[in-house]
Amino acid sequence: MLTGTHSSDPDISTEDYLVIGLATCFIKAEGEIHEVKILEPIPSAALETLLKGIPTSYQQAWGTTLGKVLSGTEPQRLAVFPSAAQFCDDFASRAIATTRTYKARPQAQTLIPLDTDYTQFNFSAERKRLLNSERIVKTEDNIKQHPHTHTVL
Repeated sequence: MLTGTHSSDPDISTEDYLVIGLATCFIKAEGEIHEVKILEPIPSAALETLLKGIPTSYQQAWGTTLGKVLSGTEPQRLAVFPSAAQFCDDFASRAIATTRTYKARPQAQTLIPLDTDYTQFNFSAERKRLLNSERIVKTEDNIKQHPHTHTVL
């Protein structure tokens, strides 16, 4: 567990607050879509929006401290989350960045108090959140513009 300040970020402490969420995401492999549970930090502005009831892939969130979820650069699983859940890519850097958002908006720390969970999200898997999707842009995707669009009249 971290102690004091984070080695690469002296203004961030192991006691600083952040929220970790459990999201239901999907991975496309061999033409099939597979469900995966992902643990990822939720920035303060995103949390404030999610609590207003918009549909989300999050099922659960936990208010915690940076030192409880990060040991150096290694993610640490909280016991409240399922063991099958995977950490998001770049978890360490995202956790530090998320911690900064709660330092900038300390009032957001009251939305999910420290060491408590929140499960009343408007969970929806209708719009599947694909983690490994690739967007391939084709010439046909371009919108044809009117010939006078860039002409000064």
